Amino acid sequence: MDVKFHPSAEVDANEARQWYAERSGIAARAFLTELIAAVEHIAQFPESFPRYLAGTRRYFFPTFPFSLVYRVEDGVITVVAIAHHRRKPGYWSNRH
Repeated sequence: MDVKFHPSAEVDANEARQWYAERSGIAARAFLTELIAAVEHIAQFPESFPRYLAGTRRYFFPTFPFSLVYRVEDGVITVVAIAHHRRKPGYWSNRH
């Protein structure tokens, strides 16, 4: 299934990767590896991850305190947020 990123989700991902890169190149690469794995998992099994807020589903990163939040509509997966677990839940809910 096709996966696309909401522009704000791209910003989320870039900001998180940059934050890790400023502290450790290894951590930044590990974050990016988990992000790529998350996208691959949701592309293969989009309906297998838990339902979340506002018609979304959520994939939990195994190592980092982030979730990939996405919607499945008309055969397309849209990543709406790369949400840090300490941010207010649903801060991204107006992203369509």
